[in-house]
Amino acid sequence: MDIRHFRYFLAVARQGNFTRAAEQLGIAPPTLTRQIQDMENELGTRLFVRQTREVSLTEAGTALLIEAEATVRQFEYAQHNAQRAGRGDIGHIELGYVASAVYSGLLQKQVQAFSRECPDVSLNVRESPMASLPMMVVEGRFDIGYVRSPMTFPEGLEAIRLDAEGFVLALPSESWLCRLPEIAPEHLQNETFILPEQISGTLQVAAEGGFAPKLGAQPGGLVAVIALVSLGQGVAVVPESVVGHVGLPGVLYRSIKGCEASSWLSLIHRRFEKSAAVARYIEQVKNR
Repeated sequence: MDIRHFRYFLAVARQGNFTRAAEQLGIAPPTLTRQIQDMENELGTRLFVRQTREVSLTEAGTALLIEAEATVRQFEYAQHNAQRAGRGDIGHIELGYVASAVYSGLLQKQVQAFSRECPDVSLNVRESPMASLPMMVVEGRFDIGYVRSPMTFPEGLEAIRLDAEGFVLALPSESWLCRLPEIAPEHLQNETFILPEQISGTLQVAAEGGFAPKLGAQPGGLVAVIALVSLGQGVAVVPESVVGHVGLPGVLYRSIKGCEASSWLSLIHRRFEKSAAVARYIEQVKNR
């Protein structure tokens, strides 16, 4: 027997008539009669009491009815879930991000949009050091990740370029630079630079000022960078989105005159993604 036989049995039991059941199923009555007879032969017992126009369940048929209903219901549920998984309607995503993805508001916007469209896909969202995030995606510890580019990615990863932004200077409020009406790159040649995870802004500002930067600590996330600035350990070139989101005592943010340096967020993912839910998230970002 297979699931088809259970469907035929239930149709006859509910209709109490082979002809009406056959019409419901879209098959010929003789075919339905033969299928039920095959079930009875395999089970070694009668399932229906045949009368002139109606049929009723035997004791064996009554016992089978509850189990058949449960079996068909579970089968349909399994089918439905498999179809939903194939479309990416259900599943799980491990998502890593760097802090500036949150400060920009981009991460919130894209995660919330995806959750509205696919409420049954669970997301585990965790901040991660940018230096290790790409390999964690390659190794499967994350499915996707938000990083700040430009950066070099390992083999097997692809990146979707997202919003770009410029840089600002974070400096101690008592720095002599605060007294200048405008701060140009060349004013920074004697400063110690606290390095964020993405150092391209620092290097570009120094190049525009025509000097080799004096590099200080690289403590990790942007909050740790700004904390060292607040302690007077140096200045830092950070993304504009930090302004208004990371405010610490003793720190001011100033624009850098003529600075054309910029960076952008990227969504990184494996080149040949197998998870339908992850692929659906990636496609949503591409079509934003």
